[in-house]
Amino acid sequence: MSATEQDVKGGSEADAVVSELPPSSKLVYKVLEYEGSMTQEEIAAESRLCPRTVRYALGKLEDRDLVASRVSLADARQSKYWIEE
Repeated sequence: MSATEQDVKGGSEADAVVSELPPSSKLVYKVLEYEGSMTQEEIAAESRLCPRTVRYALGKLEDRDLVASRVSLADARQSKYWIEE
């Protein structure tokens, strides 16, 4: 078995799906993985991606059920995003 096959079998299913996504989605996923629940604005600041790119990346991640969201209790105009377990 090659090292790549071991990585895929040893890694989670989510990691395999994330590896197929655009670079911006991978970065947003990693930011959420390390920082926890965040708003789009917080993700943009942490990742240094523009807000439009963050929205695109989150859309790709939500389409694959990798992240979840809900309205922020602190500000109902924003949503909080986190990695689905």
